[in-house]
Parts: sequence; C-alpha cells; structure tokens
Amino acid sequence: MNEKIDLKKTLKDLYQASAKEPAVVEVPTLRYLMVDGEGDPNTASAYAEAVEALFSVSYMAKFMVKKGPQAIDYGVMPLEGLWWSDDLSAFRTGAKDRWKWTAMIVQPDFVGDEVIGAAIDEVRKKKKLPGVDRLRLDSLTEGRCAQILHVGPFSEEGPTIERLHAFITARSALRGKHHEIYLSDIRRAEAAKWKTIVRQPMA
Repeated sequence: MNEKIDLKKTLKDLYQASAKEPAVVEVPTLRYLMVDGEGDPNTASAYAEAVEALFSVSYMAKFMVKKGPQAIDYGVMPLEGLWWSDDLSAFRTGAKDRWKWTAMIVQPDFVGDEVIGAAIDEVRKKKKLPGVDRLRLDSLTEGRCAQILHVGPFSEEGPTIERLHAFITARSALRGKHHEIYLSDIRRAEAAKWKTIVRQPMA
C-alpha cells in the first residue's frame, strides 16, 4: 500500500514556524481552492459557508484521487486566510465588519483541475452547500515572506503581528496581504493552545 503523502512535511518550511522569532521564507506558486468575502469571520454566515465548502470539496477530491487510477492517499491541507481592508485602521481598531478575506486550502499538484471540478459537482449535488458556488481554483505567488507562529486565541494576535511587522520593516517593507494558516482544529483544541502561522510578504 502506498504511503500517505503529507504535504505539510514536504513543504515543511511553509507549514512549520517558530513562536520565538520570525523567519524569512521563499513561498513558491501554490494552487488553492478559494472563496472571497467580507465581514466579521466570527459572525458572517458567508465565512462559515466558505469554510464548509472548502473542506467538503477538498475531502471529496482526496477520496476521488485515492479511489481513482492514481490511487494516491494524502492529507487535506489546513485552512488558510488572506485578510485586508480598504481602511488599514480597521485592522488596528478591530473593526472586523470592514475586513475583506479570502478563505483557502492548498490543493496538491497531482490533483488535476478536472478532479476539482468533479468534486465541486459532487458536493453541490449531495450537500447543496451555499458556499460551493463561490469556490474558485487559483494560484497564488507570494515569493519572499516572513512568518512566525502565534499560540493562543486569534483575539491575542496583535503583539505577534507587531513583532512580525517590526522584523520586516527593519529589513525591508511590507507588501501584499496578511496571511494566516490555521494549524489547529479550533472545535477540539482549547483556545490557549491554538496554533496559527502568521505570514506577511515583504519587499
């Protein structure tokens, strides 16, 4: 039986980070299932719908590839998010209703576009999830970034983000969108132990 592929290990530099200090990483072009939206992720139904659609289709694609001619087994990647606002003060003041976001999950190179399309059709047919029609498959090239691990609830990320930004501005300049990678299952782990990689592209 083929060994299960763990992309988090293959892409170890991108999916492991130290909480002690930021590190510079080179992020290649990666292919994601994405859903765009705006509003407070804690209260906006669009965000919950996006997350449900992303995981449903990602798992459906995984099962299709495992049962198909390739017979490859792999772990579904964690949820990630890009966050921004037209008014940067919305981040500093915590005005989450004005936040814009892209929720996304990396898809392996060996999972073809036709498999993703078939998985979307199957989930649409079986589950009738409202977020499915907003899904898109796209590539993201971030290039040179700095990242650090935040341990704890999302509401306490502020000092971690400030440290990351200070690290970048001492060497270069910020560019692109604030990026978070959610390594913990927040439904099961207690908030004090949540692990989130906070990434920021740098000039």
